[in-house]
Amino acid sequence: MQWTITGIIVSYLVGSIPTAYIFGRIFKGIDIRKFGSGNVGATNALRVLGRGPGIAVLAVDTLKGLLAVTVLAGLLTVHVSGISAEALRIILGLACICGHNWTVFLKFRGGKGVATTLGVLIGLSLSIPGLKFVVAASIAIWLLVYLTTKIISAASLATALTLPLLMVFFRQPLASVSLGVFLSLFVILRHKSNLKRLIQGKEPQTTFKR
Repeated sequence: MQWTITGIIVSYLVGSIPTAYIFGRIFKGIDIRKFGSGNVGATNALRVLGRGPGIAVLAVDTLKGLLAVTVLAGLLTVHVSGISAEALRIILGLACICGHNWTVFLKFRGGKGVATTLGVLIGLSLSIPGLKFVVAASIAIWLLVYLTTKIISAASLATALTLPLLMVFFRQPLASVSLGVFLSLFVILRHKSNLKRLIQGKEPQTTFKR
């Protein structure tokens, strides 16, 4: 239990690294929370900092989730008993997502978890049979919706809504389907303000041109 708790704390802290905030300070000397949507995530980084830093934030935030369920889980597996390796990976992944969404370094004001969730799913797909097809289909849905609308939040919400359905379609075990439902609700709840603007037709488009 001690090792599991330690892993959860470390995973949360890894997720809590406020990439967009750090890049805002480095590249423009600003507090990104005071610009754009005020969100500490890849989308706002793209809008405020530009294409290069925005894509870098996306990559690092995704990497956080990937490392939590691969490297960190791998280091802890030999020390943890009473819990399966797969369950440990899922727990650490959720802790990392929570860290990103509510980072302790910025008074618990973080991002919306899409990139870090992607990293967690990619990491889990390395050990859960068939999950790689779910991940690939989710990425395809995100790209399709984004290329059609140029609205990142619409793409993220569409992907979240279809994630549990994809889990069922690709015959994932009940634990994976349950995780898909949980992650879907997580993303949707974090996008409440975006959903409201989408309904009102006021959600801005975002491009990767600059």
